[in-house]
Amino acid sequence: MDLVKALSSQYMKPELPEMRVGDTVRVHVRIKEGARERIQVFEGTIIARKHGGIGETITVRRVSYGVGCEKVFPVHSPRIADVETVRHGKVRRAKLYYLRGRFGKAAKIKEKV
Repeated sequence: MDLVKALSSQYMKPELPEMRVGDTVRVHVRIKEGARERIQVFEGTIIARKHGGIGETITVRRVSYGVGCEKVFPVHSPRIADVETVRHGKVRRAKLYYLRGRFGKAAKIKEKV
């Protein structure tokens, strides 16, 4: 068991920003196009956090042009360049899947003061 922990700990990112479910975040993703590499930003609300350790993932949802788009990002992936928190949300649930059925003002999350 210690061998698994030792192997996974060397691939984990040492510094992660404080992010919780309900926070609005900007995820900077490295995208490879041929020989070039660029960074694309995906901004949205974290609706779920799953697993833990090396396999931890966050599900980020945003609505663009009236269509909801969700992406699952592995937190410790080398493809993720940076995760910056835009605002902290005030929620009382671990998973915000109910936001999928809402749009407009009903899908707003209050900001934590």
